[in-house]
Amino acid sequence: MDPATVLIISVGAVLLAVTAISVYTAFGPPAKQLSDPFEDHED
Repeated sequence: MDPATVLIISVGAVLLAVTAISVYTAFGPPAKQLSDPFEDHED
């Protein structure tokens, strides 16, 4: 394979993995441990 193709596939895979982990952290079970700083400091 061409080195440019391998690079593009690698960057795409890393980008997809980071996006999947971010969505899982934001909306999955770990989201229950997150706190909303705006709700913590109501005026």
